[in-house]
Amino acid sequence: MELKAIIVEDEEASRITLNNYLTKYCENVTVLDMADSVQTGLIAIQKHNPDVVFLDIEMPYGNAFDLLESLDKVDFEIIFVTAYRDYAIKALNLSAAYYILKPIDIDELVVAVAKITANKKAGEDIFHTKILMDNIKNSNIQHKKIVLPQMDGFEVVNVNQIIRAEANDNYTNFYLTNGKKYLVSKTLKHFDELLSEFDFIRVHKSHLVNLQFITKYIKGKGGQVKMSDESIVDVSPIRKKELIERFR
Repeated sequence: MELKAIIVEDEEASRITLNNYLTKYCENVTVLDMADSVQTGLIAIQKHNPDVVFLDIEMPYGNAFDLLESLDKVDFEIIFVTAYRDYAIKALNLSAAYYILKPIDIDELVVAVAKITANKKAGEDIFHTKILMDNIKNSNIQHKKIVLPQMDGFEVVNVNQIIRAEANDNYTNFYLTNGKKYLVSKTLKHFDELLSEFDFIRVHKSHLVNLQFITKYIKGKGGQVKMSDESIVDVSPIRKKELIERFR
């Protein structure tokens, strides 16, 4: 499947490098235009109606999210490009949006393009970008959405629906307020880092819990917590102090 592309990147050397990589290693991608700012990026997108935009996150006089919010609709896929592991990476991971880090790794670029190509063939394009934009516009952290990847696709749930998560080898079990349980193809460590600012706390090497749904603490060497779904979760001794302090 052919993909019409635009590159929005403020550094000329980076634009040229990315264009060369796409030409050489991603034969189904045709770069229609390149832009160096939010303003010129908007003009290029409106002019060419691309399938995919390679979008630098930090640019002079604005960023990628300013550009997206200036559009009436986002009907194209995005591969974000960034040199920083900053706040934006957490937002991207929450929505499972596609991104590559600078300096660009050719293998990562090829994989990202292949995923978008596969999604468009399956009619699932622009989905992750929509979730990302919803999260950016929603200031209430517990009302943000998270994409939970699974073997046969993905589930989208609100953060405030998650009671707890439990390690299952290289997978993670999620338990929700509606009684559903999802097996997710990511490690608990991944979600510990991702959900740390959403009132979640790692109480044990195998358990991550939402503080909003703890109903009782049971004393012990480490102790245990009772959750709103009546489940009992062990607390490791080394994490007991942090848990008690969070309640205070």
